[in-house]
Amino acid sequence: MFAIINTVMKKVKLKNITWGDGETLPFIAGPCVIENRDVVFKTAEKLKTVCEKLKIPFIFKSSYDKANRTSIDSFRGHGIEEGLEILKQVKKEFDILVLSDVHEISEIKLVKDVLDIIQIPAFLCRQTNLIVEAAKTGKVINIKKGQFLAPDDVANIVKKAYATGNENILVTERGTTFGYHNLIVDMRSFDIIHKSGIPVIFDSTHSVQLPGGGGTISSGQKEFVPSLLRAAVASGCDGIFMETHPEPDKALSDGPNMIPLHQVEDLLRDVLRIKEAIRKTRV
Repeated sequence: MFAIINTVMKKVKLKNITWGDGETLPFIAGPCVIENRDVVFKTAEKLKTVCEKLKIPFIFKSSYDKANRTSIDSFRGHGIEEGLEILKQVKKEFDILVLSDVHEISEIKLVKDVLDIIQIPAFLCRQTNLIVEAAKTGKVINIKKGQFLAPDDVANIVKKAYATGNENILVTERGTTFGYHNLIVDMRSFDIIHKSGIPVIFDSTHSVQLPGGGGTISSGQKEFVPSLLRAAVASGCDGIFMETHPEPDKALSDGPNMIPLHQVEDLLRDVLRIKEAIRKTRV
């Protein structure tokens, strides 16, 4: 049995964005890692334009450091100082909200005045001190469900954040480890996590990752993103997470599972039609 925190869905709000209202489908997107200013700005500008056209709430995501890369030789980013400076610039230039992930408690005091959402990476989702310190900032915290957890385990993780008095907590589903170099998304996860009253985001691109599948790098099957994304929206997810890049084949991190930037608009149009159909059935 899973622990019930609250059978009523908690609405998590950030400015004019709401998760858990059953109406909107906020979109978190951007390149996996901050490669350079040009890639970040090009991606942010395009995503903002698309989201304004489709009337979708948008949060820009990119990591200043990828501390969990497969190989010691993999590109991790340019470090927290340069990364945060680029995020500051893109936030100001395009008037958008930004998200990035933290890996150590010492990073939290540096990011709290820049990031609008602090993300806890999947492999660190059970690190109590990291979750508690992030939640103490009062910011919206997005906790990515570890590939090693069942969906009902999420309730215990969220309680750690709630213990600080911060209930602006989101959970992101990104698949469960299933055999060698493979992840599987169990669509029951959305119902199970919702029974704890927690809004759930679907990570459509990490869910098709093949961790370590390339030997010294992770591989991926981005051709399956549309199917999983449609299924997750039909299953009632409260938001979408997607990594995208102008040229995924040239990306320095997670290229095999990132969606080409020019394909994002069509994907969003598809899922908005599904969201609207679901919404009408509940009226």
